[in-house]
Amino acid sequence: MKFTAEQIAGILEGEVIGNPNAEVYKLAKIEEGTQGSLTFLANPKYANYIYTTEATIAIVNKTFEPEQEIKATLIKVEDAYKSFSKLLEYYNQVKLMKSGIEQPSVISEGVQYGDNLYLGSFCYLGQNVKIGNNVKIYPNSFIGDNVVIGDNCVFFAGVRIYSETEIGNNVTIHSGTIIGSDGFGFAPQEDGTYIKVPQIGNVIIEDNVEVGSCSTIDRATLGSTIIRNGTKLDNQIQIAHNVEIGENTVIAAQTGIAGSTKIGKNCMIGGQVGIAGHLIIGDNVKIQAQSGIGKNLKENEVVQGSPGFNYSDFAKSFVHFKNLPKIVKEIEELKKDNK
Repeated sequence: MKFTAEQIAGILEGEVIGNPNAEVYKLAKIEEGTQGSLTFLANPKYANYIYTTEATIAIVNKTFEPEQEIKATLIKVEDAYKSFSKLLEYYNQVKLMKSGIEQPSVISEGVQYGDNLYLGSFCYLGQNVKIGNNVKIYPNSFIGDNVVIGDNCVFFAGVRIYSETEIGNNVTIHSGTIIGSDGFGFAPQEDGTYIKVPQIGNVIIEDNVEVGSCSTIDRATLGSTIIRNGTKLDNQIQIAHNVEIGENTVIAAQTGIAGSTKIGKNCMIGGQVGIAGHLIIGDNVKIQAQSGIGKNLKENEVVQGSPGFNYSDFAKSFVHFKNLPKIVKEIEELKKDNK
């Protein structure tokens, strides 16, 4: 897919300095630019590369004034960084502009879908599935019975959505993720064996949520596992049955949240965090990476460690952790002196 400098300037409301017909078909860092690539200069630290880059087109700030000859065609904009970000978003949208139903695919009885559906090959839509407008479902995906999907959703290849799941508008789910699998419910018996507790609830994902690759969100035992509006989940995250995650909370990779825990809004949870079940995490809480949370946390707490405690106290304590052998030795010497 090729774009000319004139077309790009039109998208960004910029001014072309150079050849308006210069064409690009790829993006590159300014120091790695080659013929046919588009780059940008926003950070003054990289200004020297604008004179040596082989990129065909470079986006620069309107205030930029070259001190020597530049090979690339320039597009001058108010803010080069924001404009390049806007272009990336536009480019991504263009790549995702697919529609139509590829074959082979299975559309079961009672399925309803809106305008501009893209259904990739080897997809399965179960009975009574309802899909909104402008939805993209990439190949090898499974959508179970009675699933409801809103407008402008994107499910990348290999997504699995179990039955009864409800998904809002503008939701993105990346490859390999499973939504609505059984919660981990087993009842111990007197003979030491376990029987499975049926998981008959569902998962509700509200609007503007993004879920990374290879994550799992379990269905509720009863009721719903709920991911609120604006939440962003990284790759390889496990969310157990009946968990509720508040609005605009972000969670980094490899975090696990046990059953029935409620997490507030605007929380930030680092990677590899473990959160025990049946807890209440308040709004605006920050949990540092690799922490283990075994108790409720109040609003605005910042914690680290396993078990997690106040971040400031942890940082102070860590100094002593490192010096513990020295401290023990000093104590032993004091004991000897006092004998």
